[in-house]
Amino acid sequence: MKKRLDIVCPVYREEAAIELFHESLSAATSVLVGRYALRFLYVVDPSPDRTEAVLRGIAARDSRVGIIVMSRRFGHQAALIAGMDAAQDADAVVMLDSDMQHPPELIPKLVEQWEGGADIVQALRQDNEAIGFAKRVTSQAFYRIFQRFAKMDINIGAADYRLLARKVVDVFRRELREHNPFLRGLVTWVGYKIVYVPFVPARRAAGRSNYSLSTLGVFALNGICSFSKLPLRVCIFAGLGSAVFSMVLGIVLVLDYMLSQTPRAPGWASLFALVAFASSLNLFFLGVLGEYVGLIFDEVKNRPRYLIGDTFGVTASQSAGEPWQRSRAASE
Repeated sequence: MKKRLDIVCPVYREEAAIELFHESLSAATSVLVGRYALRFLYVVDPSPDRTEAVLRGIAARDSRVGIIVMSRRFGHQAALIAGMDAAQDADAVVMLDSDMQHPPELIPKLVEQWEGGADIVQALRQDNEAIGFAKRVTSQAFYRIFQRFAKMDINIGAADYRLLARKVVDVFRRELREHNPFLRGLVTWVGYKIVYVPFVPARRAAGRSNYSLSTLGVFALNGICSFSKLPLRVCIFAGLGSAVFSMVLGIVLVLDYMLSQTPRAPGWASLFALVAFASSLNLFFLGVLGEYVGLIFDEVKNRPRYLIGDTFGVTASQSAGEPWQRSRAASE
């Protein structure tokens, strides 16, 4: 039997581009048809446009296409996890975004590296002038901060475009069941033999990015807090430093008051400044602590990371499709 290669594509608000993407994906993977049984799994966060209807049409024309529709919007990372859960009988899984910025033409090269013995083939984005200056700077800053905080060798430009061998996918399906997964970090954390393949991102085929600045900020914060306790330790040392500073300042003020012969003003301004500084520092500490408590809260609740609302196409017709239609909670 041919080995099976599943290609997982999260989709949200891609009505205008999804037809073009599927055509490009089919053309790029045509060189693999003789060697692999291909399956294209589109994981849909419910969209306000006609994305789902367009995908139904694609699935009706292409028997290799399966559609998994979430019960509500669970987000990009949950969609990738749902795709890996669905690809339980695949020998390898490729995941890439469906907005054309991850060029499908790179897939044969990823497969080639896997055939050469790699367990993980990670695509690295090489930013060019087409990428906005602000996005390039903030992206590089995030990866450098993550490397320093998490003490992990995650490469700058690592995207959610990668190939995972079956044994790696099984680790994610059975062992790594975090409720706030940061896949770019987890892929590095699991180890195994990893190979990096650079690519230059293309322009979006249509529409605009679904990631706002605030969404990217939350994503980055979640990634750092998921892999590092350094922010908590920074709070400890900052608090100790503030306490030492306050004690030294207090001793200096007392000695100045006792030894100086010059009358002193009451000093309300300096007192107010110190109180304001201490209060803001305290609020900052509470915010950092709250972020970690929130992550713990999500784990303790242990709600399913996603729920599937509907499936159609190959996911509904194959015998392996039955488990895909259940929530993770039901399967456990």
